[in-house]
Amino acid sequence: MNNSVGISEYDFKIGMRQLAAAVNIITTTHNGEKEGLTATAACSVSAEPPQLLVCVNTEAGGHDLIKITKKFALNVLRRDQEHIAARFAGMDGADRTDRFGLGKWSEIITGAPCLDGALVNFDCEVIQHVSAGTHSIFIGHIIGSRTENEGGPPLMYGGGVFTGLANRENV
Repeated sequence: MNNSVGISEYDFKIGMRQLAAAVNIITTTHNGEKEGLTATAACSVSAEPPQLLVCVNTEAGGHDLIKITKKFALNVLRRDQEHIAARFAGMDGADRTDRFGLGKWSEIITGAPCLDGALVNFDCEVIQHVSAGTHSIFIGHIIGSRTENEGGPPLMYGGGVFTGLANRENV
């Protein structure tokens, strides 16, 4: 039996900074109130039925609204949308009520805000909620999606900074 207590929160955060990941905005809405946050903790779960999961800190502004409404949108950002990621992460000093002031937003099915021009928007209904330490794992059934025709490189986060993918000729 393993009785170890695990690593410190600091060591965990330093280590996880090395795990490069796509940058996303998770959004929801309820009774006219919109919430959103920047997140890298998102991944596919199943193609049939189409499902994905997002991990949201229980202290994040959008957490309780997702829990109440059982809906969210996952907006996968392009490399040139770093300013939107910074806004939703609270990194640019703007008031949180100004988060939706950047970009153009619309809806697909659930009413959760979807960023026009994102690489892809996934509109989801929560089918399962799991508590895991400081976070909740929301598994969403994807009921609508929209893909950017132009595409482009994704915005990534790794090494504690926003970044992108290297071009093959630069490697």
